[in-house]
Amino acid sequence: MEFSRRSALSVAPAATLWALSRSLRAEAAPPRDPAVPSGTPRSSGAAPDALLANTVAVFAGTAASHARPEVAPKLAALQETARARLAAMDGAGQDELFAGVPLGTSDPNLSTSYQYLYEIALATCLPGPADSTAVRRTVLDGLVRLHDGWFGDQAKGYYGNWFHWEIGIPAYATKTLVLLRDELAAYRPDLAATYVASMDGYLRNGKDGDVDLDSRFHTGANLADITTNRILQGALLGDEARITKALADQLTVFSTIDPYHPRHGVTDGFYADGSFVQHSSVAYTGSYGKGLLTRIVQTIKILDGTGYLPDDSLVGVVRGWIADGFAPLIFEGWMMEIVKGRAVSRTGTGYADVTAVVEAVVDLSSYTSGSDREALEGYVKHVRQSAKADLDTTSFVSPVSIARYADILESPAPARDLAPAASHAAFNAMDRTVHRRPGYAFALARSSDRISTYEYMSGENLMPWFQGDGAHYLYLSGADQRQAYGIDYFTAVPPHRLAGVTAPVETRRTVPELYGTLWYDNPERGFTSSSESQNTYVYFPRGTQPFSGGTRLGAYGVAGFVQSDDAAYAAQQAGTLPEDFVAYRAAGATRSWFMFDDEIVVLSAGVTGLGGRAVTTTVDSRIADPASPVVLTGGLHDGSPWRRGGTAPPAWLRYADEGQGTAVGYVFLSGPPPVVALDTVTRSRRLVRLANPDTAVTKQLFTLSYEQGAGQRSTAMAHALVPHASARQLASYAHGPLAVLSNTVRLQAAVHTRLGITAANAFTLGTHQAGRLSIDGPASVMLRRTGGGAYSIAVADPTTTRRTVSVTLHGRPLRRVSADEGVRVRHVPGGTRLDVTTHHAYGRSFTATLTERP
Repeated sequence: MEFSRRSALSVAPAATLWALSRSLRAEAAPPRDPAVPSGTPRSSGAAPDALLANTVAVFAGTAASHARPEVAPKLAALQETARARLAAMDGAGQDELFAGVPLGTSDPNLSTSYQYLYEIALATCLPGPADSTAVRRTVLDGLVRLHDGWFGDQAKGYYGNWFHWEIGIPAYATKTLVLLRDELAAYRPDLAATYVASMDGYLRNGKDGDVDLDSRFHTGANLADITTNRILQGALLGDEARITKALADQLTVFSTIDPYHPRHGVTDGFYADGSFVQHSSVAYTGSYGKGLLTRIVQTIKILDGTGYLPDDSLVGVVRGWIADGFAPLIFEGWMMEIVKGRAVSRTGTGYADVTAVVEAVVDLSSYTSGSDREALEGYVKHVRQSAKADLDTTSFVSPVSIARYADILESPAPARDLAPAASHAAFNAMDRTVHRRPGYAFALARSSDRISTYEYMSGENLMPWFQGDGAHYLYLSGADQRQAYGIDYFTAVPPHRLAGVTAPVETRRTVPELYGTLWYDNPERGFTSSSESQNTYVYFPRGTQPFSGGTRLGAYGVAGFVQSDDAAYAAQQAGTLPEDFVAYRAAGATRSWFMFDDEIVVLSAGVTGLGGRAVTTTVDSRIADPASPVVLTGGLHDGSPWRRGGTAPPAWLRYADEGQGTAVGYVFLSGPPPVVALDTVTRSRRLVRLANPDTAVTKQLFTLSYEQGAGQRSTAMAHALVPHASARQLASYAHGPLAVLSNTVRLQAAVHTRLGITAANAFTLGTHQAGRLSIDGPASVMLRRTGGGAYSIAVADPTTTRRTVSVTLHGRPLRRVSADEGVRVRHVPGGTRLDVTTHHAYGRSFTATLTERP
């Protein structure tokens, strides 16, 4: 089901949002007089009071939600947590507010102490004893003690991670003050102003104690968090100017990013193709993106009925995010690994990630009507029905959302995914691709000089080196994805054998192993925990090649990638990094993925370990429970059965996890013989994240790979992944329909004869021939011939740097039926030429439909 206003660009253009932002910013003027304390109220109107009441309802629920039986487990969990926190308060020692959480040198412990106070305050707003004044005052006394002892002294604070001081602690402190606002007025009337002044002081990446839209710290999800805090602070103080200014700043988050004209230099946020980027270059929909979604929908709820927003245009923007940005990345209730950054190393990912998205959709649906509401409600029901894990509503933030979720499940809206079962999403702005068919979803992670090869930070994702080097994740319908991916996949699979990657065979050390700290510490050379150098070379280095992207033709697609060294290795070779800085060299490869209905064809050329190293190219890696009956079968080129340990190379192989009822086939089109391994491995989850429990994971590990020894010449190989394939189906590929037209570092092209598709990636300058296609320079092209002499063609510039791309279709002249703006069709000797204006298209596909002349 389509949204009636699906595209974020058509719902609320960036210019409209920025105009509203400027209007609100002007309304917030004149700037605060520095001689007037920041806590001085500017308004005593009803709007801030309504905002505060809405906030309490969001986090603590309402009388109506409290009465719902579906909400009871959430309320019980909140009350149990509060009792545990109060007991920890009673047992606290010196320099502790809570037992076991020592204060003075640990910013995470200080943030945790504020979190615990918030959790106690939240419980006092729930049904319970008639008089909880003593508990509320205990919380307020705790706030006073934390402020006086560990937060209020600006000279002693701001150690460790900036996030705790500018976002984490202010969020918990502000919400606690909001929840206890009545008791605050009677017992500690000056505490809110005291805290706001201190929180302004800690906004050191801002300007004059306020948000700075030019700061690299005040972008995307981080900006949404900071501005939400400031909106609530303004309501507490009755300061409408503060509310209005914070809202004006937050509105900038809604604007679609134009990478060619970034406002304030910001590249964090949602792009026109649905991509979401945070930290300037990390594909992050599944972590920071869902955090932004949560915060923005909460803001919509908090501001409901207050008059601070003139219309519902923001609701339309967020609907677009959900349909175009989130839904394609969620398969049967599982958030895909390709957009989680360092969060892939956490234990509670996958199905749990989607809980926050579902809550946001539940809340947003109440601000829509008609077909839009039906689509959102249907999506909620689809996630519930298709996921292999129950959705835990006690993880919802709001009790009100739980009640509404229960109502949606009883609504007449049919369960329906927002992403079609057969679809192709080219998230080229974040170097990601998702190809979906009934029965499976294929997710691909690439990198470039625009997008990071990986993300490591804070002892998380300790071995990330190859996660952006063509790593793929093949999700099979009906399976419990926890048995195939998630934390156990990254624990069991060695980093250089992640499915799909080409990697050198060498020993690498993690950041803590290299430097003895969670980062590379060298202040004299500009390396501190959150410096730009740390980001660029340690946390999330980008690649150094521009070619990464592809084109989409309807529900089909092609992606290409030139593997490159990351920015750290390039800088080291240039002599610009300190001598003790360690950087690793990548392997070399040029790669393409052609995504059809039943097959994903993978071509690799110029594969080399570089520097005399051995190299492995992994066709696939899959894990299974140690007790699950895993069966490997195959066939040779002469039609006889393949057997493990034999010397003849297989024409095809089939992996089947009969315990899960899943299977994947592999058809080998060209290249060296693959190496098959099926072993049982046991490793600790702490290997990939320091904060993980030291839990041993035992899995069957299947790997299928091409192995090249040290010093061997570069080689090429081609194969196809066939989800859910039977042995009979795999044997039939000896007679088609797949053919490789070219597999070199200049051109990779393949044909699917049954579908009538020819697809190609041209990587270098010059003219490239692929069947009837002649391609001028680097480009990605798909051509499909359908019945009646009709042709559809799609063209894209994966480098994002070309002004025009020209493609000639040789043969009889064709007549233009339709074409995207920017596509010029003309006849040339021997065929039909398309000149496509790709300038500032950022990898977008351009399509045209042609037909043979009568």
